[in-house]
Amino acid sequence: MKKRALPFLLALLALLVFAITACTDEKGEESMENKISVIIGETKLTATLADNAAAVALVERLRMGSVTIEMSDYGGWEKVGSFGFDLPASDEQITTNPCEFVLYQGDRLVIFYGSNSWSYTRLGKIDSVTQAELVEILGSGDVTVTLALEE
Repeated sequence: MKKRALPFLLALLALLVFAITACTDEKGEESMENKISVIIGETKLTATLADNAAAVALVERLRMGSVTIEMSDYGGWEKVGSFGFDLPASDEQITTNPCEFVLYQGDRLVIFYGSNSWSYTRLGKIDSVTQAELVEILGSGDVTVTLALEE
């Protein structure tokens, strides 16, 4: 009985290894498509997008060209500006962290350099920058931010 079960178990193990490898490759491919550029003044940063309909719609819009947004300080912890178009919102009560960016009221981009709790749709997070660095890059007052597909 044990000798008959061995080929079956080996075949099952091979199938499992193949399935795991296929999933890993597929996810690796997807992760390349979830990056965008965030250009703040003269500084170009990379951001990782969330996995939701708003982020997908944002990428679709960026395929038509970059989007430039005039942003202003709000509350001492965020910059806010209008996209000039709507994205699909799936708001939920969340607490944001520095470097995260969200969709607010379906048509506004919010970049956090502090933290806040409110009802937002997550869009993503700016990569490889500290809170202090982001505060310096954003500066005080109004700032121009451009979103573009990674080149």
